[in-house]
Amino acid sequence: MTRIVLVDDHPMMRQGIRQLLELKDDFEVVAEASNGEEALEKVAQYQPDMILMDLNMKGMDGIQTVDALRQRGETACILMITVSDNDNDVIAALRAGADGYLLKDVEPEELIKAVLAAERGNLVVSPQLTRILARALRDEEPARNHLTAELTGREMEILKMIAAGSSNKLIARELGISEATVKVHVKNLLKKLNFRSRVEAAVWAVSNHVL
Repeated sequence: MTRIVLVDDHPMMRQGIRQLLELKDDFEVVAEASNGEEALEKVAQYQPDMILMDLNMKGMDGIQTVDALRQRGETACILMITVSDNDNDVIAALRAGADGYLLKDVEPEELIKAVLAAERGNLVVSPQLTRILARALRDEEPARNHLTAELTGREMEILKMIAAGSSNKLIARELGISEATVKVHVKNLLKKLNFRSRVEAAVWAVSNHVL
């Protein structure tokens, strides 16, 4: 069972997403929040596996909320669900630490598929948005190509598995180590490469053929 917190300032949107998710036995919506400040409280209280978050909210917006959650050390999967396909919003959200970025016009069945994919650790970004991020990361290739030399053999191995879409659980099983150990390695390699999310790392690794 994947425990989810919904964060959106539109009650009808939250209700619609809740009803859609709860059609699947895999998901349980444990809490809802209407703004960033409330989201921080609900996440701390319920410790969800996944957070579905709007981008544009009054007060603390989605990007600021993601950044605050990651600063606190929150490891839950965070998916942005928004109407904005602006290049700067996509890049800012993923660099703040979001694990995926979906547009609100996504079909209901595609949203379910995306949430299931994110749960497995796969990339969850609309194709056109992936290109935006890849283009932005290519501008920084020289600096990051140099930083890969700082990765340990194990970190490089895990980076390749992240790029291939493997979840922490699958990586742990394949390497014969604990999931907690995988999380430590992931945290370290993101820090060394100056990434805030697995998605950023994976898109960069794929675009640079680190496989």
